[in-house]
Amino acid sequence: MGAETTSRGDAADPLKANVAEYSVSEISLALKRTIEDTFGHVRVRGELTGFRGPHSSGHCYFALKDESARLDAVVWRGTFQRIKAVLEDGLEVVATGKLSSFPGSSKYQLIVESIEPAGIGALMALVEERKRLLAAEGLFDADRKQPLPYLPRVIGVVTSPTGAVIRDILHRLADRFPRDVLVWPVRVQGDTCGAEVAAAIAGFNAFDPAGPIPRPDLLIVARGGGSLEDLWGFNDEIVLRAAAASAIPLISAVGHETDWTLLDLVADERAPTPTAAAECAVPVRSELLMRVADLGLRQARAHNRSLEERKGRLKAAARGLPRPEEVLGLARQRLDTAGGRLGRALVANTSAHRQAYDRLAGRVSDRPLRQHIVREREALVRHGAQMRRCLARLLLDRRNGLENCSKLMASLSYHSVLQRGFALVRDAADKPLRAASATRAGQAVTIQFHDDRVGAVIGQGGGPRRKSGGGSTGQGSLL
Repeated sequence: MGAETTSRGDAADPLKANVAEYSVSEISLALKRTIEDTFGHVRVRGELTGFRGPHSSGHCYFALKDESARLDAVVWRGTFQRIKAVLEDGLEVVATGKLSSFPGSSKYQLIVESIEPAGIGALMALVEERKRLLAAEGLFDADRKQPLPYLPRVIGVVTSPTGAVIRDILHRLADRFPRDVLVWPVRVQGDTCGAEVAAAIAGFNAFDPAGPIPRPDLLIVARGGGSLEDLWGFNDEIVLRAAAASAIPLISAVGHETDWTLLDLVADERAPTPTAAAECAVPVRSELLMRVADLGLRQARAHNRSLEERKGRLKAAARGLPRPEEVLGLARQRLDTAGGRLGRALVANTSAHRQAYDRLAGRVSDRPLRQHIVREREALVRHGAQMRRCLARLLLDRRNGLENCSKLMASLSYHSVLQRGFALVRDAADKPLRAASATRAGQAVTIQFHDDRVGAVIGQGGGPRRKSGGGSTGQGSLL
């Protein structure tokens, strides 16, 4: 029996020699290539579970599962930064990527290149969750909404420049009340929609009111109707926060009557359609003219009616007054009586004063009077000379004090500091800037030297630099 076993083992040796022999690494790499070649591009639908990340490396790890299987997945850092969806356990998603294996643990996994919620239900769940979080922050509160200007001078429109939306808005504005319109072109759907719309809102707010391009008084963010996926960019958190931070009143006109986005809740006003947004933005010019004309007629009638009422009251009051002859008769009589006595009274008064003068002249001799006049004149001369000396001494003291104060003021003035080579930095309101912490990059300042002033701009690295004609351009362009 032992001999039989030995002969069978010897017979099996040639078979073993014909089977290829692999190392562990070789068989792992061969399996990896086979899986990647066979499943180089797949879309997998499943429920997200075990989400971990992003790790310090920036990568995220999770698994997709259904009722009977589980598939590990990984999202590399660069891909994760482009994903707009909020990944969390329990979310049903559709992941696109390729299958590969991880030789270190003999596992296969899905390398995710893009991922999106699966179906309307998942998208609505994301919208409701984002709505709940932003409502808790107060972004939807009515007290933070701004009133729309009654008649804006310039209207900024954030939309696609090639669609029917901008034509509808311009046509409606032309019919109602023509206004200047600035269009910031953006994509109104797709992965870059949210970032472009947010940049457009921030860009309009960054305009200088006194600059060459006027700053809009009102913004309209508009798009035609579409599915929830088409309008998803207007539910993006970056758009909502940009709209909430806008200092310019904003109208949301995304979709049609039944469509809605979270931007409608953040905006200062929601219009059901882009055409309705134009109607909200401006009144009807013809109606305004008719109203002004009507108010003018009403004002004229009210003015005439007021004049007639006052004229009637004046006539009624005049009838109750006495006649002028009756009021002035007694006064005239008293005047005539006093006038008759005036001549006699003047003669008697003159005679009495002459008699009193004659009595005084008889008591005063000429010589003592002349001596008294001489003494008084000499005293007057002495007092005048003394007064001139005192006045000269007083003026000299005051002049010396004034010169001392002038020298002290000159020594304390900042102009003397400027003469020594220092400079004074002022802001746009001509107020001195006393510390570097009071400046910001890009701020326009004025530097005063002892002989003149120059303009400058605060740079990124600290310290001013001279103004130049160039400037950086923001995202997007203006039509």
